[in-house]
Amino acid sequence: MSLGGGGNQRLQELAQELEAIEEQQEALQNEIAGLEQEKREIDEAIDAVDQLETDDTVQVPLGGGAFVRATIQNVDEIVVDLGGNYAAERDQDGAISSLEAKKGTLDDRIEDLRSQIAELETQSEEIEQEAQQAQAQQMQQLQQQQQQQQQPDE
Repeated sequence: MSLGGGGNQRLQELAQELEAIEEQQEALQNEIAGLEQEKREIDEAIDAVDQLETDDTVQVPLGGGAFVRATIQNVDEIVVDLGGNYAAERDQDGAISSLEAKKGTLDDRIEDLRSQIAELETQSEEIEQEAQQAQAQQMQQLQQQQQQQQQPDE
C-alpha cells in the first residue's frame, strides 16, 4: 500500500497552511506596531497638554512638514479627536482624560491582536506536528517498499 503522491500533496497543503498563518501573524504584528506608534504619539500629546499654559507659544503643524507659531489663548480650549470624524473641546484635564481613554482602547485592541497571534501560533504548532507525523509515516512506507523490493521472490 503506497501513499503515492497523496502524502506529498498533504505535506504541500500543510506547508501552504503554515505560510498563510505566518502571513496572518505578520499582518497582525504590523497592526500592533502601528497601534504602538499611535500610543507613543498620544503619550507625547498628553505630555504636551500637561505642560501647556495660557500665553505659551507653540508650533502648530500645518501638514507637509510646515509649522506656524501660535500663542495659546486659553489652555482650557483643547480640541480632542474622539474618533469616527468627531472631535470635542475639552479643558486641559478633560483633554488628558480623553487621550488616556483613547490609549486604553488601543491597549485593548493590542491585547486582542496578541490573543489572535497566540491562537495562530497554536494552530501553527498543530499543523507542524501533523506534518511531522505525515512525513514520518511517508518515510516508514517508503522503507517498507524498499524492503519488499529487496526481498527475493520465493
